[in-house]
Amino acid sequence: MKLFRQTFGEGDPLIVIHGLFGASGNWHTLAKKKFGLYFKTYTIDLRNHGKSPHSLDGTYADMAEDVLELMEDEGLEHAHILGHSMGGKLAMHLALEHPSKVDKLIVADIAPRAYPRSHDTIFKAFKSVDLPQMTSREEVDEVMKLTIPNQGIRQFLLKNLVRRGNKFKWAVNLPSIEHNYEELGSVIEAWEVFEGDALFIRGEKSNYVLDSDFLDIRALFPFAVMETIPNATHWLHAETPDAFAEICLKFLR
Repeated sequence: MKLFRQTFGEGDPLIVIHGLFGASGNWHTLAKKKFGLYFKTYTIDLRNHGKSPHSLDGTYADMAEDVLELMEDEGLEHAHILGHSMGGKLAMHLALEHPSKVDKLIVADIAPRAYPRSHDTIFKAFKSVDLPQMTSREEVDEVMKLTIPNQGIRQFLLKNLVRRGNKFKWAVNLPSIEHNYEELGSVIEAWEVFEGDALFIRGEKSNYVLDSDFLDIRALFPFAVMETIPNATHWLHAETPDAFAEICLKFLR
């Protein structure tokens, strides 16, 4: 599984992992203008996302092997790892199962606990679009608007819409994501702890990381530090990029 990746800057390696329905492009601005000033920053498309290959298999163990293969291809013995949401859970999995490969760990707005189903409306929106009949992005947007009124969420999802010739298709592998969905929301468990430096960042207005999660985080990551970005929601890296980058770089440097 050869993941699509782009690199920015020079220095010690930093691998950035996007969340569910995301892609490497979500991180290009931060990678180029912030992280790439100090680190060789890799933005990657996970399997079943963006420009990377598709597979019915899509567990955290599968995705971790993909990242390890990418590191081997790039000649990286170890790297800093930053992950957001689902990417944050994958980053935790990597740190716990392959600690020698992870220098410093940054997890953005996700905890190691299990999460209830929360994307059924999004799956419904994707399925509501009859792509062969669509002639423009605006037309797709109008169809999805019936299920998802929030324009910001629709614009994020529409980044997965790609044109092949005169036809549209989704870059994400929806059948695989649905097939593996319960696993993606499951608790992160491990027999060992990650004894390296770890930073957990949450948005003040997000409910993904609660005060009650801190004990579970420290049980697996005993040297973890916590930061909260004021007025930020789950999409803290997009809403408050300067504050997010400042916290990350202070920790990494």
